Amino acid sequence: MREEFERMTFEQKVSYLMERENRNKLPDDLAREGVALLAQAGEIEYAAAMARDRGMIDEAIRILVDAGDYLWAALIAKNAGRMSQSEMLYQDGMQFYIDMEMFGRAISAATALGMPADRIDDLFRRGVESESRGMDLEHSRGMIESAMESLDISLIGREDEIALQITKALSEERERRMKEEARALEVLRADNLSADNDLNIDDQEKNGE
Repeated sequence: MREEFERMTFEQKVSYLMERENRNKLPDDLAREGVALLAQAGEIEYAAAMARDRGMIDEAIRILVDAGDYLWAALIAKNAGRMSQSEMLYQDGMQFYIDMEMFGRAISAATALGMPADRIDDLFRRGVESESRGMDLEHSRGMIESAMESLDISLIGREDEIALQITKALSEERERRMKEEARALEVLRADNLSADNDLNIDDQEKNGE
């Protein structure tokens, strides 16, 4: 196997290692080289998965953190029983995503950390504000809803604790947004009614009634 693998070109090795079956049957003495090849080729998910599956947890986490994927890195640490490291990765990731204005991921990290509802709500609001810069409010709302739907889709088939927490947070946020929109509609209706009454009074005064 080693001789066959060594005869391959860089591109052939990368293509070969993108198949899970091939990654699994690669000899242990070639595993680290395989991970490095995939990472070098920019195939971060494959590289991290291979490192994780081969027990190279530190390498898997390093690759993901370098790529800015703190969420997966934290999940790998948690599944490996490294609870304190997992929490630290979620905390670092939340701050990283806030700084990068990637509020969807920041919310995921905050949810995994068990942050209070008002903190998560604040991140949602900051996400709306970030998306609304330079665009109309309706388009901003559409983008936020689209991001939430994408997050929903990414959780399909997952039943781990983090996925359930994120799903709950999304549901609560949607409910909050619906209530706010309902309140805003009521205020708008009240304002319109008040304006109509004022207009009627003006008309009556003009007609000498």
